[in-house]
Amino acid sequence: MCPSPSRALLTNAHSGIPAGAACYDSGVKPTSLNRPAALLALVFAATAAAQPSPRAPNENGRIPILEYHLITDKDSRWGRSADHFRRDLKLLYDRGYRPVTVAEMIDRRFDIPAGTSPVVFTFDDASPGQFSYIERNGQVEIDPNSAVGIWIDFNKQHPDWSKRATFCLLPGASAGHAFFGDKGISGQKSEWRLKKVRFLAEQGFELCDHTLWHANLGKYSDAVVQEQIARGVLAIDSAVPGYKVRTFALPLGIWPKNRALATRGVWHDPKSGRDVHYAFDAILEVSGPAAPSPYSPQFKPFSLPRIQMVDAELEKELDRLDAPGQRFVAGGTSKKGADRKEK
Repeated sequence: MCPSPSRALLTNAHSGIPAGAACYDSGVKPTSLNRPAALLALVFAATAAAQPSPRAPNENGRIPILEYHLITDKDSRWGRSADHFRRDLKLLYDRGYRPVTVAEMIDRRFDIPAGTSPVVFTFDDASPGQFSYIERNGQVEIDPNSAVGIWIDFNKQHPDWSKRATFCLLPGASAGHAFFGDKGISGQKSEWRLKKVRFLAEQGFELCDHTLWHANLGKYSDAVVQEQIARGVLAIDSAVPGYKVRTFALPLGIWPKNRALATRGVWHDPKSGRDVHYAFDAILEVSGPAAPSPYSPQFKPFSLPRIQMVDAELEKELDRLDAPGQRFVAGGTSKKGADRKEK
């Protein structure tokens, strides 16, 4: 027999089961055999109701481009602790984001499940904490507490979190900012540098130019600007011959006086006698909100804003993107970079 309506409401409110869900006349009297099955069915029904519904496609929404610098043991203005970085990956995954590179974004190539949203990770300055090796029993291994080590471990646990991020490299800066560490800084050997860069390219990560040693391009002549940028491209080519560098990150977010030289230029290498050309498809700024969709008329590939990973800025930005119509949601039509008409 079903309880009175008031008693049923009270019972269901305390059980977490929708009112009326536990009381219906099936024509079958409860027994010790069918009661567990009925309860199990109710649990499944309640669980299904609690699952978030798939997001409707919205390929005109915004895409967050995240900007990381140091990955270290504690948070700071320019640093993210390893534990906080792990939490960032988990937060984004749970909220339905999947990684793509800058190059994939500008190509409109979103190889992520329908109903999920792209997020772009960028790592500036090539510091040891982003990608470090450790020696164990005579073997060289990826440090599990470096950004790359954390990423690979997360990928093993979540295969749909692919190895896609953009590393904006410095080959000749000081304090270990030279292809992720040299001269024993933070335990990193100089002979490991090119091996790390090759590994990133082989795994599907994008290699991005960030100049030779993080020069403030606004201070220098056109000749020095082109040398700084071209030597960054040349260093990447020395690690991965023939690699096409498509993205450039402005050091300090400062443009050269001749802005066109940030996009393309040439430098004559006196040692080899060759001309080193560069021509980028995207330029990263140093700060800003989530970027417009590459399908949007507001999309500017040569001025892509990035969100600096400071304090709780990630959570705040994700909350902003959850407002109606703000968040890019993949629908499958652009998976292979196919063009489509604007909505």
